[in-house]
Amino acid sequence: MNQRALLEVIALGPEDAVAAQAGGADRLELVADMAADGLTPPRATFAAIRAAVGVPLRVMLRAADGFAAGALDALCAEAEALRAEGADEFVLGFLTPDGRPDLAAVTALAQVIDGCRWTFHRAIDRAADRDALRRELADCPGAAGLDTYLTAGAADGVGAGLATLVAEQRRRETGEPGYAPRILVGGGLRLGHLPELRAAGLDAFHIGGAARPGGWDGPVDAAAVREWRAALDAPVAAGV
Repeated sequence: MNQRALLEVIALGPEDAVAAQAGGADRLELVADMAADGLTPPRATFAAIRAAVGVPLRVMLRAADGFAAGALDALCAEAEALRAEGADEFVLGFLTPDGRPDLAAVTALAQVIDGCRWTFHRAIDRAADRDALRRELADCPGAAGLDTYLTAGAADGVGAGLATLVAEQRRRETGEPGYAPRILVGGGLRLGHLPELRAAGLDAFHIGGAARPGGWDGPVDAAAVREWRAALDAPVAAGV
């Protein structure tokens, strides 16, 4: 029997969250301002979504477009306030100007969220060396709670990163240092990518625009999410 694949959907507000849950989403990523590729949502938005749905919520910790931590003290204060509001899963990830993981920023936020589970987001796809990034984070005591990498395998999206994703899943299955966190595939992900990815053992998928037939100005559509749920629930074909 195939284990149920995880489907994570981006939600901007309660309407999105309710539709995503109705369509079969297992988890939501909560963000604001997709024009900046997703920033920390207001605490009131988190509270409203938490009241509206029962699925797990991962809340973005990101103050500005790009991969620099920016005003870290302010971001830590916002993370602390979200924790006080009840948030217990997060998404974050920062790079130094030379493309290495910003361990100081990651450690500061990880201390604030105090052992909560979190995703290192697509900053990995802009890293100078993604293997080195994984190993540095694995060796960093301050990165406690990291259990997922959200990645397309390449900066240009899943279409360009398929081979990398498959190779990294193999390294994860063999227990290589730095590869223990789950791979959450997202970034230009299409239904047509699923057969190859599922056959390779990848079992977690993240969609944003694909859940919104009307674009980012429109809400999440439960039927669109349901189509992804059905595709992920279908038997995995061998030998793809």
